[in-house]
Amino acid sequence: METVLNLRKEFNQEYETTKKFLEVYSDEQNEYRPHEKSMKMMALATHLAEIFGWPDYMMTTEKLDFAAGDYQPTYLNTKVELQEKFEEDYKKSLTTFENMKEEDLEGRWSMNMGEHVIADFNKYEAIRHALNQITHHRAQLGVYYRLNDIPVPGSYGPSADVENF
Repeated sequence: METVLNLRKEFNQEYETTKKFLEVYSDEQNEYRPHEKSMKMMALATHLAEIFGWPDYMMTTEKLDFAAGDYQPTYLNTKVELQEKFEEDYKKSLTTFENMKEEDLEGRWSMNMGEHVIADFNKYEAIRHALNQITHHRAQLGVYYRLNDIPVPGSYGPSADVENF
């Protein structure tokens, strides 16, 4: 089985699609959120960019413990900072993928809040979860764009705004 190769290929495809979304990001909408319970647009876009670093983090650790302060959110202010963070995290994980072996995917990784286990995965499942999160949060960002008349790039084909995908 070529699991690592397939994960890397999918990761690269998600990178290319997300890159198009971040290219049209507007600093003017950083504080926008469609509902009081929704993330602000810059926080959402930053979270999306950060997820590209998750495969590296997942392969080099055994867990993320929110109670221990393992996760500290990144705060960005500009599109340029957002794109730099995205590229930095992508490159870290890409290097990890390039050095990964099939057996590396068998280890365990969990997400905890102290002793409470939020999620427990093998490393393959953890990376799949990260890839799913990329798709999920990019779709959210697309809704924010639509609500602000920002052209939504095509993800897996053309969008109503952009025919050339």
